[in-house]
Amino acid sequence: MLFRFISRKLRYFSRTLRYKKDDTSDCLEKDEMTYSSTEDTSNEKKEEKLVKNLEDNVKKMQAALAESNDTKVRYFRYGQKKTLKGALIYIDGMVNTTIVYDAILGSLKDCKISEEELKKENLMDIIDKEVLCAIEVKHENTVNKLIEGCLNGDTVLLTEGCACGLVLDSKGYDKRGVFEPKSETVVRGPREGYTEDLRTNTTLIRRKIRNGNLKIEHTIIGRKTRTNVSIIYLEGVANPKVVNTVRQRIDKLDVESILETGYIEEYIEDAPFSPFATISYSEKPDVTAAKILEGRVAIVVDGTPFVLTVPMLLIESFQTAEDYYVRPLYASLVRILRYIAYAITVFAPAIFVALTSFHSELIPTTLLFSIAQSREGTPFPVFLEALLLVFAFELLQEAGVRLPKPVGQAISIVGAIIMGEAAVSAGIVGAPMVIVIAVTAVAGFIVPNQNDSLSIIRLVALMLAAIIGLYGILLCFLGLLIHLASLTSFGQPYFDSFGYAQDAQDTVVRMPLWTMEKRPDGIAVGDTTRIKKFVPPLETDMANKDGGDN
Repeated sequence: MLFRFISRKLRYFSRTLRYKKDDTSDCLEKDEMTYSSTEDTSNEKKEEKLVKNLEDNVKKMQAALAESNDTKVRYFRYGQKKTLKGALIYIDGMVNTTIVYDAILGSLKDCKISEEELKKENLMDIIDKEVLCAIEVKHENTVNKLIEGCLNGDTVLLTEGCACGLVLDSKGYDKRGVFEPKSETVVRGPREGYTEDLRTNTTLIRRKIRNGNLKIEHTIIGRKTRTNVSIIYLEGVANPKVVNTVRQRIDKLDVESILETGYIEEYIEDAPFSPFATISYSEKPDVTAAKILEGRVAIVVDGTPFVLTVPMLLIESFQTAEDYYVRPLYASLVRILRYIAYAITVFAPAIFVALTSFHSELIPTTLLFSIAQSREGTPFPVFLEALLLVFAFELLQEAGVRLPKPVGQAISIVGAIIMGEAAVSAGIVGAPMVIVIAVTAVAGFIVPNQNDSLSIIRLVALMLAAIIGLYGILLCFLGLLIHLASLTSFGQPYFDSFGYAQDAQDTVVRMPLWTMEKRPDGIAVGDTTRIKKFVPPLETDMANKDGGDN
């Protein structure tokens, strides 16, 4: 009751402060809106229009592309008497040359456009409707739009006498295939993972959710990179307030570059200074599809195989896709093991330091003598000893990640064994401390999604334990609970799903799928029904059926 009261008060004060901040920033937002609107109008005035002269249009395009060597211009003549002159502009390596030369250029050279047709209808409309029927075509009359098409892998068609250009879909740049992700390996389940291509990733999600209500919204972020970003959600299930919040936070971004989802995550997250992430990510389409079906919103960024999902709850860090593909009893056992492993990797070094420094009477006598004997002759206090080993472990882990895979594995395994054995033999550290840090390191690998928070909270707990013993650990644990209770992710409490009986079916334990009739409370709105009433068949029913047949 005390913990719930404190969490409610903290949430109330955080909301009041946020509302006050919003009220004081209204005038600033209005000024920014007026400034941005005037800036947009000025930019629109500066947008360069096309003219009817082909050579002038080509020179404008080449100048806008800095006359780069990979910009290709292909002049040609077409029409009934070959009197019409045109040009194709594209970036080498970004287009499919088969489409450019066979489908586009071949069709234009074979077309028979007469002067009578040109008098009745616009030339670009004739090319769009009669010549290039099998290719996606967009009409643009500004240089900026045509340049944007070229940079996306399209081909621009310009012709003499027309102050308009066509953007022809001809994307064909090299991309990585769909392979099993290395960050989320499973024993049972789909093995496909995202790639660096935006359209491939959205297609993988579409294959999982073949529903007309799956909505994909597209936008472009980055003044220099012009990165394609898609927002995906299930209309009628996702909370409209969350969708609008995601849309507004992304639309307000006025940055130079977006190279990975981590950029967007830092710009739109709720608590940037918290050790806990409030935005989840995944490399597997089935994980993203399952979260979208629960009412979450996915953010896909071109150029990265990681997809963001919001809102995020704490329990997502202890769940894996394989939990729903195996038996519920085994999945529940493994999930409980993850919670225990998280507690071990955070508090095990601190508990060892507190017991040996302040509360040695709580240790069994035989074990206490063994610890004292192993620490005989060690030059450092137990706190510095633990800090030294934690620092050495972080060094080995970082070296193992950054080095090439064969070398990294050798350093992380052999280096840990040799360094640990040498440190014990030299009397720098004791053997019990090496065992504690080793167990801490192994337990941390079970919850990889919380690696960022583990290192920070472990150091805080270690320092408090060295100062006031077990009371410091309890103080750290209480502060951790209060901080988690005050966190929100796009309006959703971070500690949600622990206080409701319906959502508790998929928290610490995983109940059978046929018992989860409703979607998570607070995340999904509208259509919250996951399955209808289902009664599993029993062995007695099968026996009665067999007896009746006989």
